[in-house]
Amino acid sequence: MNVFRLTGDLSHLAAIIILLLKIWKTRSCAGISGKSQILFALVFTTRYLDLFTSFISLYNTSMKVIYIGCAYATVYLIYVKFKATYDGNHDTFRVEFLVVPVGGLSFLVNHDFSPLEILWTFSIYLESVAILPQLFMISKTGEAETITTHYLFFLGLYRALYLINWIWRFYFEGFFDMIAIVAGVVQTILYCDFFYLYVTKVLKGKKLSLPA
Repeated sequence: MNVFRLTGDLSHLAAIIILLLKIWKTRSCAGISGKSQILFALVFTTRYLDLFTSFISLYNTSMKVIYIGCAYATVYLIYVKFKATYDGNHDTFRVEFLVVPVGGLSFLVNHDFSPLEILWTFSIYLESVAILPQLFMISKTGEAETITTHYLFFLGLYRALYLINWIWRFYFEGFFDMIAIVAGVVQTILYCDFFYLYVTKVLKGKKLSLPA
């Protein structure tokens, strides 16, 4: 495993932990899109079904279990434990406009037409757009809490580092996965405006807002 993938994994894990701690410590999920979190739970569920069919390493298995567990824990906190604080009035993105096209595309463009491979491909495509309900929610409310922006920053950093990982693997291992790379590029592009605002506002102690 190269340093870019490891750092990307740690950045991803940091994002998840930041979000969970934010919800648990404030006893509130205000400003958090439950729809995005459901999509991420769906991403991890469909991607890591190979937990039951193959073993790569203790690290690999542990990270998969952690991602799945944390994803469902986050959904539980939003929709059950702290449901009263969930801002459903602003979390109105139509997720079917993401899930249906992504599902169709995963059937049409994949590495192998088999159930596990199609579900893995679905997870890759869905992850690239799963953050849209969260960004849409911030756009509607006009601003985001600082801790929420830190979560989004580390989530975006994880994807950017994984893109570098793909480049590294191509040059040093000859490995190339077009599906993962294209999806990663799409996801990184979605974060571009956010990264700019994060650097120019949040890091200077100002509140972050996205243009409506």
